[in-house]
Amino acid sequence: MGLKGSLRMRRILIGATVSLVTVAAMPARAQSMQDLSALSIDELANLNVSSVSKSSEALRDAPAAIFVITHDDIVRSGATTIPEILRLAPNLYVAQMSASQYTITARGLSGNQQAQNFTNKLLVLIDGRSVYTPLYSGVYWDMQDVLPDDIERIEVVSGPGATLWGANAVNGVINIITRRSDQTQGLLATADGGARERNGGLRYGTKLGADVTARAYVRGIEIDQSRTAAGIAANDDWWRVQGGFRLDWAASNKDALTFQGDLMNSRTDHLGAGDELTQNRNLLARWTRTETEGGALEVQAYFDRSKRETRQDGGEFSIDTYDLYFQHNSAPGARNDFVWGGGIRASRFNINGNNSIFFEPPRRTLLLGNVFAQYGLALAKRLKLTIGIKAEDDPYVGTSILPNVRLAWKPTDTFLLWSAVSRAVRSPTPFDRDVVEVLGGQRFLIGDPDFRTEKLTAFEAGTRIQAGAQASLSISAYYNIYDDLRSIEPAPGGFIPIRWGNGLKGRNYGLEAWGDLAVTRWWKLGAGLNLLHDKFRFQQGSSGLLGVSQLGDDPPRQATLRSSMSLGRGITIDADLRYVGPLPDPAVPSYTEMGGRIGWRLSERLQLSVSAMNLLHKWHQELPPQTANQVPRKILAGLKWRM
Repeated sequence: MGLKGSLRMRRILIGATVSLVTVAAMPARAQSMQDLSALSIDELANLNVSSVSKSSEALRDAPAAIFVITHDDIVRSGATTIPEILRLAPNLYVAQMSASQYTITARGLSGNQQAQNFTNKLLVLIDGRSVYTPLYSGVYWDMQDVLPDDIERIEVVSGPGATLWGANAVNGVINIITRRSDQTQGLLATADGGARERNGGLRYGTKLGADVTARAYVRGIEIDQSRTAAGIAANDDWWRVQGGFRLDWAASNKDALTFQGDLMNSRTDHLGAGDELTQNRNLLARWTRTETEGGALEVQAYFDRSKRETRQDGGEFSIDTYDLYFQHNSAPGARNDFVWGGGIRASRFNINGNNSIFFEPPRRTLLLGNVFAQYGLALAKRLKLTIGIKAEDDPYVGTSILPNVRLAWKPTDTFLLWSAVSRAVRSPTPFDRDVVEVLGGQRFLIGDPDFRTEKLTAFEAGTRIQAGAQASLSISAYYNIYDDLRSIEPAPGGFIPIRWGNGLKGRNYGLEAWGDLAVTRWWKLGAGLNLLHDKFRFQQGSSGLLGVSQLGDDPPRQATLRSSMSLGRGITIDADLRYVGPLPDPAVPSYTEMGGRIGWRLSERLQLSVSAMNLLHKWHQELPPQTANQVPRKILAGLKWRM
C-alpha cells in the first residue's frame, strides 16, 4: 500500500477512536472480559439454529448438513476477516486469491476465473440481509465485514436452501448472526498487528432506556501486498474502514425492534491497473411480535447501496437494493409446525463500462417477488415429515417453483437420521443477459437474451449422533443433478461474438463428516472430512468450448483437525491443521497448512494473544497461478481491552 492510503486510513481510525472514547467516558456499567472457555459438546448440540427451517430449533434436531461456528470458535481462532473465519467450517471450500479476494463455495462448482465463470451458487446473509450481488449472483468478499467479537454465531448449511431462502441458495447458505446490543455493553478496544497486517476496532455499548440498548463501532484493516506465483510483488495492497451501529428495543414481552446500519470504504491496488475503490451503505429494521401461544410474526426491511470503481479505466457500477420481507411461525416445539411468508426486492443498478466491457442496457431495475410455505407434520412421536414450497418471480425468466421434502427420525434423544429431496435454481443476471466484452475493437462476447435458470435437483441423507457430553458426530451424503449450467457458445452461423449458453449438465456427489471429542474437561478436539466427485458433460448440440473445467476447479478431498485447550489462569491454546487436495484443472498441488492462537487473560479487562496462520510454509498456492497470487504466512500480536 502506498504511504498516502496508509496515512488516510490511520487518520480515519484515530478520529473514530477519539469519538468513541469520548462517548465511553459517559457513565456506563463496565463489562468484564468474556469467559473464553468453549461450550461443552452437549451445550453445542442444544444451541438453537434457524437457517434450516427459519424457526428456532436445537442443532441436534436440525435435519440438514449444518455446521455452526460459535462466538467462542471465532474469538479463539485469531481470524480477522469473514473468509478466514469461514475456514473453520469443514463443509466449505475456502481459497485465497489475493490480499482481499477469496473463492468460497460448498459442494463444488467454485467457478473458473479464466473462463469468467465465477462462484455464484452460495447465498450469504448478515443478520437477514442478503449480501450477494444481483449482477452475477456472487459475493464480493472484500466488502463484507463484521467486528469478530460482535458475531454470535455463523450457521453454515451445505446443500440447497431455496425453498426458504430463494434463488441462488443452490449449494449452500451462510447465515452470519450478530449479537444483540444488550450483550455488548461497555467499551471494547481490539488491536492486532504483524509484518503483513494491521487491524483495530472500537465498540461502545450502552443502555438508552429501561428497554433500549445500543452499540456503535468502528473497525479498520490494512493488509500488505502478496506476491505472484513467480515471486514478483503483486501490488494488491488493501485497506478497509467500516463503522456502524445497532439498536435493540424490547417494547414488551411481545414486541421487539432492531435497527442497525453500516458504512464501509475500501481501496485495493491492482498490478498493472488502477486502484479499485468500494463503498457500501446499509440500513436494516426488523420488528418481531411473539404471540400468546408462542408463535411469532416478523417483518424486516433493509436498504443496501454498493459501489465499485476502478480509477484507471473509469469503469464503475452501483447497486441500490430495497427489500421487504415477512414471515409467520407457529409456536416452537409444537407437534406440527408451520412457517409461511413472502417478500419483494427491488435492485436498481447503474453501470458505467469502459472500452473493453459494458452492459446493454447500462441500467435496470430488477424486481424479485416470492411467497413460501413449509409444514412440518409429526407422523409419529419420533418421525417428522417436512414439506415446503416457494414460488419466486424473477425479472428475467418469470416464476420458478422451488419444492423441498425432508424426513427426520429420532429413534433416541441422541440419534438423528434425516433425508431430503430439494430443487433449487440460480436465476439469470445482467452478466448472463446484458454483458458485452470487446477485444481488438470487435465484440467478442455477449450475453444471451434467452439465458435460462441453472437448475439443481438434490438428494441428501445424513445422521447426527450425540454421545453425551463427550462426543458428537455428523455425517451427510449427497447426490446432485445439475442441468442448464452456463457454457460458452459460438454465434449462430459463425463464431464471433461468442455468447453465454446453457449447454452443460451433469452430477456430483460426495460425503461430509465432522465431529467433536472432549478429551478432558479442558481439552477438546474437532475433525472434519469432505469428499467430492464431479462428472459433468456438454449437452447435445453444445460447442464444448473451454471444457467442463469452466464450472469449477475443486479439490476432491479436504480434511481438518482442530485442538482447543483452556488452561488455568486464563490461558487458552488453539491449533488447527488443514489439508486441501489437488485441484484438477488447471492443476494445483495439494497443500497442508497449520495455524493457531495463544490467548492470555491478564485481568477481567485485559487480554493478550499471539495468532498465526500458514505456519508450515512462508508462501503457498491455493488457486491456479494464472489467476491467483501466493498466500503468505501471517503472525499477529493482539490486544483486547474492556471496561
